[in-house]
Amino acid sequence: MDVLITGGAGYIGSTVASALTDAGHRAVVLDDLSTGRAEFVRGHRFYQGDVADRALVRRVLAENPGITAAVHCAARVVVPDSVARPGDYYRTNVTGTLELAETLAGCGVRDLVFSSSAAIYRPGTDHSVDESSPWAPASPYARTKAIAETMLADLAVATGLRVLALRYFNPVGADPLLRTGVQLRRPTHALGVLAHAWGAGTPFSIMGTDYPTRDGTAIRDYVHVWDLARAHVTALERFDRALDGRPAHAINLGTGRGTTVRELVAAFEHATGRPVPVVEGPRRPGDTVGAYARTDRARRLLGWRAERDLATAVADTLAWLERRGLVLPDLSRRERVPAGSGG
Repeated sequence: MDVLITGGAGYIGSTVASALTDAGHRAVVLDDLSTGRAEFVRGHRFYQGDVADRALVRRVLAENPGITAAVHCAARVVVPDSVARPGDYYRTNVTGTLELAETLAGCGVRDLVFSSSAAIYRPGTDHSVDESSPWAPASPYARTKAIAETMLADLAVATGLRVLALRYFNPVGADPLLRTGVQLRRPTHALGVLAHAWGAGTPFSIMGTDYPTRDGTAIRDYVHVWDLARAHVTALERFDRALDGRPAHAINLGTGRGTTVRELVAAFEHATGRPVPVVEGPRRPGDTVGAYARTDRARRLLGWRAERDLATAVADTLAWLERRGLVLPDLSRRERVPAGSGG
C-alpha cells in the first residue's frame, strides 16, 4: 500500500512512516519543514510544501499513482501558543485540512486517517472518556481539532471520502530503533520538558496544583508513540472494519490509564534513579484537568491495545536524548515554538 503522510517529518508522522515501512508499505511524505526535520524523511519519497497547496498535492498524487490513502498529521499543536496566535491555528488546522481533504477527494484518494485529539473531550467525573463523551474543547488548538473532525464528517457524506479520526491522548517516547523522536531541542509536552529539565539540571515546573485530581495536578493518558504508529498501520490495513459501516468514524488511542503530573515525575525518578527538583506554578493558558481513554472501540475494531508502559516511554525518551544530537546535529539553531509540521 502507498500512503501519503502529511507532517511526516514531524514527531508522530515520521514514526508512522517508519511503522508503515516496517510493515511492508510505502510512505510518501509531504511536510513544509516548519518544525519537521529533513533528516526524518530519509528513505521516503519526500515533497516539501503546504498541505493547502492544491497544485502541489495534485502533483504528489500524479507522480505517485499508487497512493490509495492518506494520514493527515500536519498541524500546529501547542496549546498555549494557540491561545496567543489562534488565527495561525485555524488557518493551518482547519483551512489547511479542508484544502487537503477536497483535493484528495477530487483526485480519487478516498481513505483519510485524521490525527485528532482527546483535547476535544469533556472528561467524566473519573476523568475517563470514550468516543461518545461530550465535547468541550477548551483551547483554540482543541477547537480546531473539533471543527476539523466535524468538517471532515460532512465532507465524507458529500464527497465519498472515508474518514477515520484517531483521537490521540498524550504521545510520549520515541521510535524503539531510535530512528526518530521529538525533534525540538526544547519539547513542550510534559515528559519532554521533564527530561530536558533533568538533563539541564534545572527544576521541572508543575503548572497547576489545584486540579480536581488525586494529588491536585493534571491527569493525562501517556501513550507510547510507537503504539500510536502501530495503530495507524492497523487502521489503514483494516479501514473497512474500522469505519464500522459509517462514512466517518472516530477511535480513541490511549492506554486506558490516567497518570498525574506528580506521578509522571515519580516514574521518571524511578527510571533514572535520581531525584528531580520541582517547582510549582499556575496553570498554563488553555490547559485542562485532562482525561484518560476508554479504549473498547480500538480493541473491538482494530484489535489494538497499547503494549508499552510509561517506564518504557521514559527509557526510550532518555535513549533518544542521548542519540538526538547525532541524528539532528543542527538542533541548536531550531529552538522556536512548534508551528506548522505537527505530527
